[in-house]
Amino acid sequence: MTHLPSNENAMPLTATQLDVYLTRIGLGRPSRLDIRSLSQLHRAHLMSFTWEALDAFMGWPSIITPAAAFAKMVEGRRGGWCYEMNGLFGAALAALGFRVTRLCGGVDRERLGDIAIGNHLTLRVDLDRPYLAEVGVADAIIEPVPLAVGPFSQRGFDFSIMPTDDGWLRFNNHVRGIAKSFDFQANHSDESAMVATHGWLMQDPASPFTNALAVLRHTADGYVALQNDRLSHVTATSLTEQRITSAEHLSDTFETVFDLDIPQPGCVWERLQAISRDKAA
Repeated sequence: MTHLPSNENAMPLTATQLDVYLTRIGLGRPSRLDIRSLSQLHRAHLMSFTWEALDAFMGWPSIITPAAAFAKMVEGRRGGWCYEMNGLFGAALAALGFRVTRLCGGVDRERLGDIAIGNHLTLRVDLDRPYLAEVGVADAIIEPVPLAVGPFSQRGFDFSIMPTDDGWLRFNNHVRGIAKSFDFQANHSDESAMVATHGWLMQDPASPFTNALAVLRHTADGYVALQNDRLSHVTATSLTEQRITSAEHLSDTFETVFDLDIPQPGCVWERLQAISRDKAA
């Protein structure tokens, strides 16, 4: 098996970057590389960073190397999507000495077929056994789980990892999850497929992110999700929703709910309104 393929997408953070990253998530260097430390890092990352695909929605430039994700998310107070969230986390783990493998997955492969392979990056971390570390699905697990077939629950949300008929593994999200599932293999790394699919997701009108706003962040007991102008607060037992009604409301939501410093939030609101008018026409 190959750990950390030698290309810029898999390079660990530098020592200086690692220190800044750890300060950003509020943790020191772990004294031991074990599941307890991995779980603390996993949870702290998700409680510190927001999942967002604003670059694709707004047509802003996007580079998905860990170095670029560090500049955007740590230095720039932005969020990121799976390539950036899992990419930054994996690079930090590798810098700490964890054995990390970047896995090429496919969200909604159950429906889309093999064309989906490459639209998701997830992580395997080898400790006493292999673990799935996943900070890039936005509304799924808060801590890593053993990379093993079976059901499991976290914070009252039910998940599972199950085999597919063609030899892949399928991570099934909870019933309210926006991404219903993603497929992966424990040893399948394909950086070229992820780079190519990233380009498609960024530019193609058929991409689910070029014509829909999606921003999500974990909370103490669930998560909060902004889908276009609908803001949802979700726990295992409750769902509340409200509408974003103005550019000022959207800007305030980015800042206070998601802890994001978004350039020109008024332009994001204008694009939302334009898409709504096109759908109504």
